[in-house]
Amino acid sequence: VAAEKTRQLTVQMMQNPQILAALQERLDGLNGSPSGYMESLPKVVKRRVNALKNLQVKCAHIEAKFYEEVHELERKYAALYQPLFDKRSDIVKAAYEPTDEECEWKADEEEDDCPKTSFNQDEMKEKAKLEEEKKDEEKEDPKGIPEFWLTVFKNVDLLSDMLQEHDEPILKHLQDIKVKFSDPGQPMSFTLEFHFEPNDFFTNTMLTKTYKMRSEPDENDPFSFDGPEIMSCTGCTIDWTKGKNVTLKTIKKKQKHKGRGTVRTVTKTVPNDSFFNFFTPPEVPENGELDEDSEAILAADFEIGHFIRERIVPRAVLYFTGEAIEDDDDDYDEEGEEADDEVKPPKNYHMTLELTFWKL
Repeated sequence: VAAEKTRQLTVQMMQNPQILAALQERLDGLNGSPSGYMESLPKVVKRRVNALKNLQVKCAHIEAKFYEEVHELERKYAALYQPLFDKRSDIVKAAYEPTDEECEWKADEEEDDCPKTSFNQDEMKEKAKLEEEKKDEEKEDPKGIPEFWLTVFKNVDLLSDMLQEHDEPILKHLQDIKVKFSDPGQPMSFTLEFHFEPNDFFTNTMLTKTYKMRSEPDENDPFSFDGPEIMSCTGCTIDWTKGKNVTLKTIKKKQKHKGRGTVRTVTKTVPNDSFFNFFTPPEVPENGELDEDSEAILAADFEIGHFIRERIVPRAVLYFTGEAIEDDDDDYDEEGEEADDEVKPPKNYHMTLELTFWKL
């Protein structure tokens, strides 16, 4: 409980534009400020320190090359993972029925190996009742794994916070999520593909979200480089069926005429909270300047996109069963703080308070 409260408080703070602006202002004040010790050094020593800084810039460029090769490795191994993910998708959507051998799991074997205990009459009746219920369930013959991805989303706080009740019937039709990396020689990016079966809500069979990255030091601030950064993201157009667009809602307002005093009812269409707003993120202007609300939205968006890519897609079944969530909870001690007393984002990524970026 304490861990959950700490996480929620951290999320709330990181989504508060005023707090983020204050932190950014503080960091901006510290960035590039020489220490008193440096100011006191002799000119000849400062000159040598400049030589070290030039070496550091060269290190940053080598590090950028390192991350480019890491991206190539990710692309290479993504191709090896994909047949397994495709088979997972086929099982989920009932395109393939796994064999008995494929369905064996050692936990089931351990359960079968447990010593049998004697049953009294009541226990025998209860067992017979359960067996009958099991047979009834088998008669229904559910196809594949119903609501697989919806269950994954509902089990992960980062994603369930985005879900509204009206989103759930749509996400029941989500059959797969894939990650596609940019082609060799193209600017670094990745695309999340959400594949849907035919449904009554929209005509798209696939919705996409593309994240563009940069993996090179900024000429104006080379020492800030710490790996690839998400620079921007683009969604897609959802072709909603008439009357099914859950990202909009209709409200009615009464207006009173100033002169006559008569009252009329006006109908307006306004934005509505929905997971599907994920596919229409704020656009980043060419100058990179955003208002505080847009910055906060993009910061959360980059976090979610990276989390889906790094954790959800590779380990979907473990988030479906809840086992991956238990692993995430193990990062925290009983007081809800990590061992090093520092609140950190999930493993494998770093967050920067320059909110137009997301460090990978």
